[in-house]
Amino acid sequence: MKTILLAICLMMLSVEAEAISRYNSTSMSCAQAQRAVRNEGAVILRWKSPGSGVQRYDRFVRNDGFCEAGEEANITSVPTSDAKSCPVYNCKQIERDWFPYRRRLFWHY
Repeated sequence: MKTILLAICLMMLSVEAEAISRYNSTSMSCAQAQRAVRNEGAVILRWKSPGSGVQRYDRFVRNDGFCEAGEEANITSVPTSDAKSCPVYNCKQIERDWFPYRRRLFWHY
């Protein structure tokens, strides 16, 4: 029984809690939103869609190091209190072009 309890305690120590901050982007300036992403590495920004009023959100990151395997940081934008399009990065699936050059099916001489 002691062995099981010790194993559970060790497992709990090895698991880190990954708390992520959440911000309302439209209550921040563009510089504040970018600073939050830069300082924390990854944050969730939320805003209401201007057309429909639907709550939108996504996870935004400082760089590729905060993305999962097979993802990369791509530039996108969010609305802020002082800008309709504040540039930030979020993670997107890497799309590889397996054929970096076009091959001709028939050679013409």
